[in-house]
Amino acid sequence: MSEPQVDPEPVDDAPNSRWVGGADMMQAAMASAETTLAQESRLASDRVTRPHPLLVMSTRDDLCVLLAPSAVWDNGRELLRPFTARFAESRALLILLGHPRDHKLEHAINCGLACIVPAAPTQDELYVAVARAFELLEAKSRAEMRGQWLNRYQYELGELINIARAMTTERDVDKLLSIILEKSRFVTGADAGSIYVVEGDEKSPQLRFKLAQNDSVSFDSREFTMPLNSRSIAGSAALDRKMVNIADVYELPAGSPFGFDRRFDERTGYRTKSVLAAPLISQQGEVIGVLQLINKKKDPSKKLFEKEDTAHQVIPFDARSEELLGMVAAQAGASLESALLYDEIRRLFEGFVRASVEAIESRDPTTSGHSRRVADYTVGLAKVVDGLSSGPYKDAIFSREDLRELEYASLLHDFGKIGVREKVLVKAKKLYDEELELIRGRFDYVIKSTEADVLRRKVRALERRAPKAELIALDQELEGKRAELEAAFLAICAANEPTVLAAGDFQKIEQLARESFTDGAGAMRPLLTERETISLSVKKGSLTNAEFDEIRSHVSHTFKFLTQIPWGKKFRRVPIIAGAHHERLNGTGYPNRLRAEEIPVQSKMMSISDVYDALTASDRPYKKAVPLERAIDILEYGVKDQHLDGELVRIFREARIWERAESVKKQ
Repeated sequence: MSEPQVDPEPVDDAPNSRWVGGADMMQAAMASAETTLAQESRLASDRVTRPHPLLVMSTRDDLCVLLAPSAVWDNGRELLRPFTARFAESRALLILLGHPRDHKLEHAINCGLACIVPAAPTQDELYVAVARAFELLEAKSRAEMRGQWLNRYQYELGELINIARAMTTERDVDKLLSIILEKSRFVTGADAGSIYVVEGDEKSPQLRFKLAQNDSVSFDSREFTMPLNSRSIAGSAALDRKMVNIADVYELPAGSPFGFDRRFDERTGYRTKSVLAAPLISQQGEVIGVLQLINKKKDPSKKLFEKEDTAHQVIPFDARSEELLGMVAAQAGASLESALLYDEIRRLFEGFVRASVEAIESRDPTTSGHSRRVADYTVGLAKVVDGLSSGPYKDAIFSREDLRELEYASLLHDFGKIGVREKVLVKAKKLYDEELELIRGRFDYVIKSTEADVLRRKVRALERRAPKAELIALDQELEGKRAELEAAFLAICAANEPTVLAAGDFQKIEQLARESFTDGAGAMRPLLTERETISLSVKKGSLTNAEFDEIRSHVSHTFKFLTQIPWGKKFRRVPIIAGAHHERLNGTGYPNRLRAEEIPVQSKMMSISDVYDALTASDRPYKKAVPLERAIDILEYGVKDQHLDGELVRIFREARIWERAESVKKQ
């Protein structure tokens, strides 16, 4: 390809202002400019070249100043095309020798023109022009670098804000530790890292290894503990309460109190090199953990598969990394302290809930485990409902906190039984034991009275020498009375047995209630008292209406007691949910006779679980355990009676919630 022809046009301007002459003269002038710049001691560090006969280039690092005759700008700009990118990136500037014909030079300036010198400049003129051009380029470079640093600072600041927000909103300790480690690695460009938590007392503190992350290798990690001393990097950072920065752990500085265990590297083929460990300090000034970062990379996107990758990519953690990690560690320490405190409070609160459940069930050992099972069934049902995509409950959503709230409400749904008399609470039969004993004694008295009366009559008969048949009749009368009374007592014992469903023959009880006897004082007394008759006439269960009202009052007590507990915003509905588990869809439930639309869905689910467990729980003194199929049928009866929610009962049945709860318990 032939070189472009650049022909200057003769002009009559002042001497040395424009080119006059041919290409040979321009080339000679450029050769002279090259020689002058190459020999200029004040520009000795620059490299001078001739990329084209009409161009001279002075280079300093990645910056360059290009010299060209003004004729090149006038009619030979294609010679400048290879340098367009450099001009655009402010890495090159143009100096024209001689004035171009175009006096409007805005375009030339936009394209990289720095200045115009005479067509035949002196050595000083060339020096000043080139030196000023480089100063301008360097100033632009510094400005761009400051802009990049500013952008980087704003980016890092934004990331730190996001990190702080993520840390302060996470309450789960394990998830928080994962966030802390992930974000610390992100802002510093670390390939891997681990995190430790301080445990134990002042006499025997330990570091518990909690978590490890690695972008390059996969491995199984388990928690373990190690003594908190200066023999490990993490321990040294914790004891000295300051960062430990090591360029290469295989070449530890002389006198280092700690060593490096290479077993992980030997097992996985990984090469640990640069390490930065920072203590996590609480707001009270206590070291509560250590954050350890491994292998800062030049390019965070690269993987360290081979040792050669580590050699090429891994660099020491710099001062900026320390600064960033320090800011993250400060926030992490406060967040971890809050999360640990929150976890401690949660465990304390759950301990209170467990103790409350034990207190409830200790008053009625026969229902032991009922509250826990109801909670398991109800939470299991809520999880299934949460995953529905159709049906009336497709929009029901239960978050983790919602499920915990539901669990607490279910565990404490019978908390109000503390306010119910124990004899009523554990009543196994329709009559209390002492009441049945009184009836037994009354019947024994009647039998003895009958025996005494018959014996008196028999003595009188013997005194008047009554026939044998009369004596036999008296004996038969006594046996008949005794058998009748024994049969009556057996009927009372049979009526005393409670039933799950309304059932029983109460005519005999009504008949006995009308009978009376004469006591030792000669007064007429009923064979059964009014209270005993009412108790034995209970059609379902073992409780009279008055006793059932007392049992029912446990729901009101539950709501009253639970409202005294400061549940906080997340669990504020616990009293409402627990206090509505005996409401019925048709408004006949208690204590508030709420209708379907007024009953929380959580309470509707708890009602199903409560009924199911009451039916299927192991044998109790007042009832036998109901088979599974029969229990489901009874739940369906509850739906027909508009007591239970049909859709939730269907889900409970089809999802076999009782089996899900059992499988979760075994995990």
